This record gives sequence, structure tokens and C-alpha cells, in this order.
Amino acid sequence: MPLSKGQSAITKSTARFKVVVSGRRFGKTYLAMRELAKQARLPNKTTFYVAPTYRQAKQTVWKPLKAKLNKLNWIEKVNESDLSITLVNGSVIGLRGADKFDSLRGIGLDYLVMDEFSYTKMEAWTEVLRPTLSDTNGSAMFITTPAGQGNWSFDMYQKGQQEDDKEWASWQFTTLEGGRVSEDEIEQARRDLDDRTFRQEYEASFETYSGQIYYNFSTNRHVTEYTGNFEACTTIYIGCDFNVNPISAGIAVKTMNGLHLIDEVIIYSSNTDELVQEIKTRYPKKKVVIYPDPSGVQRRTSANGRTDVSILQNAGFTVKHRHKHPAVRDRINSVNSMLLTSDGTVKVKVSPKCKHIINGLSKQVFKEGTQIPDKSSGFDHTNDAIGYMIEYLFPIRKDVPEFDESATFGMATF
Repeated sequence: MPLSKGQSAITKSTARFKVVVSGRRFGKTYLAMRELAKQARLPNKTTFYVAPTYRQAKQTVWKPLKAKLNKLNWIEKVNESDLSITLVNGSVIGLRGADKFDSLRGIGLDYLVMDEFSYTKMEAWTEVLRPTLSDTNGSAMFITTPAGQGNWSFDMYQKGQQEDDKEWASWQFTTLEGGRVSEDEIEQARRDLDDRTFRQEYEASFETYSGQIYYNFSTNRHVTEYTGNFEACTTIYIGCDFNVNPISAGIAVKTMNGLHLIDEVIIYSSNTDELVQEIKTRYPKKKVVIYPDPSGVQRRTSANGRTDVSILQNAGFTVKHRHKHPAVRDRINSVNSMLLTSDGTVKVKVSPKCKHIINGLSKQVFKEGTQIPDKSSGFDHTNDAIGYMIEYLFPIRKDVPEFDESATFGMATF
């Protein structure tokens, strides 16, 4: 796979620490794997790829990395349980998660990639990973999509822009500059997303996050009665947030281009059995498709050892959920993009009776100076509930294959 002009500039740079901020589908992860392999060509080197979580590291690069190294005949041994690959020259490439960064203490690294580092704690770098490079005089590459000016990734990017520090360099590239996504697809994304989300996700813009989370929500624009034929709707769609106090659900019907939230269920000091009973009482003749919090696969808010998801399934509901929690940013961006696209299209409306939903969308804010939602006010429960549904039905992040496993990194042998 040939490198784009931007990727080539990164690989040719002699800076010890490289910070790459780009739009989605730029090819950051392919570049990361290529650089790991390039560093590991030298004998007896230890290189790490670190993602925000161990699971992300495995899901993102483990399979394609093995395939590419195997095609090059570089592999001596693969440790599936440890996610490490020993090469024939004695070098090791390991995959790790920054969610348990204390476990990385005491390791000496020659090279490090931190993928989507804006979604890791800064302390993973400053307290643990930076010292691993000291004894070896090792180097590192940081790659991410932006996460706002209040995030430490913005400071790292700014550090790379200082001309007097030759050890650091940083780059900022749009999705289009990666050469992997067509202009037509990018324009479609521009129509689908709201302005701020598009700028961040495709133009690699560091946006300012403060105030109202769901900034596209307006009672004048979104709050209106459902005027369709509800009796003709055979199916209702429900987003659900499992909590004992309260358990929350937003109930919707599909429209021509999105959803209309027609009802809500808020029950205090409750459990999933009571939620099921309330839904069946209100809508006894409707088919129910429900999009719950993914933690319900293990979580139990009812007695008898049953999980929340199993209770929904046993009630006859069709249950759809992610295998893991979608990123908070992705849920928020999905909701904002459905509330108002860049061309002014409203794809989600709310009936006036949904007072908790209206209150949540109107009033939940970010913690000051961060991209973290403030949950102290209690406005988050219905927002989380409808967010699980909207993100599942209208995702920002689409799983598009990025790797050609038959290709090499442009390298033949050691």
C-alpha cells in the first residue's frame, strides 16, 4: 500500500517524538504498524503498540499485523495470550492497553506507538511510558483524531509545533489528505453530520468543548407532537439505560429520515423486570426492538441471577447492542448529527410529553475544560438511553476494512 504525501513526510522526519493528528480513515493505524515493523527490523529491539484499551489493541491491529509479518517471513514465535510477536532477529512487537498502564512499569522500550492517545490518561505517558524510553533512548509516535482543545493531545500537538525543540514534530491532516476516502464520500459525511462533528472527525480540527453537550438541540426546532399514524406502526424502538435509580428508556418510532421520540419511561428504585412490565402495559400490541446499555450482558438489577439483557430477551423483545460500550464521543456526535445536520436537516424530534428527555438534552453540560459529560446533575440517564439507540442505528464510526492483508509494508526482508 503506497504512502500518501502526508504519511511519507511523517516517516522521513528525524524527530524522536512524532505527533500525528488526522481525520478518520487517514491511514493512521496502517502507518503505525508500518513504523513498528520498520523499527523491529533492527535486531533485539522491543516495540509496543498501545491503544486506549487492551481489547482495542487486539481488535484493531493484531490480525492484520500478524498477517503482514507472516507474509514477510519475519515471525519466529507468536504469543496469542500476551499479544506479542517475536521476530527471527530477536526483536519483539507487543500490543498493550493504556487502561491498565501501571502494568507497563519497568519495561525498557526502543519504540512506542500510542494510538488514539487523546482517549488515554495523560499519566499513562508521563508517569509510565515516557520512562520506558529513557534507558534505551527510544522514540515514540502518537496518533489520534482530535478530542478538543481541553484534551492533553492538543498540548502534545502544540509541543511538536515549537521550532526550537528538534526532538518533537507534529502534523495535522484531513481525511482527504490520506487518499483513502473519496471526495464524494467525504461530502456525504458532511451532509450526514453536524458542522462541529464533521470538522473534528474529517478535518482534524481541535474544537472547543464547553457548555451544552447537545448543542444542536432546541425546543423550538425539535419539540413537536408526532403527527404520523401511530396505530399503523407495528414496531417501537427503545433506548435503555440500566440503573436502579432511575432506570430510563426513550421510546421512538421511525420516520422518513430518522426517529421521533414519542414517550419515555423513568422508574425510580426499580429494576429491569419492572421496566419490561411498564413497556408491555403501555404498548401491548407493538413489537419491541430495544437498544440497551451493553453492560446489561453481565449486569443484574433484578433477582434470581438473571442478567438485564436476558430479561429483555425472555420478554420477547428484540435486543440489539454493541459488544462493548461505544465511545462516549461517538454517542454524543451521533445524537448531535441526528439533531441537526450541516445542511439544516432535523432527523430526530421529541414529543412534548418526554419531559426528562427534553430536560436532559437541554441541560447536560461538559465538565469544565474537558470533553467529559457532567453526570452530577442527573441529566445523563435519558441522554445515555437514547444515545445507545441512536449510535447503533446511525453510527458515526462505521466499520470499514482499512487493511489489505495481502500487502506488505513496502519491505522485503531484514
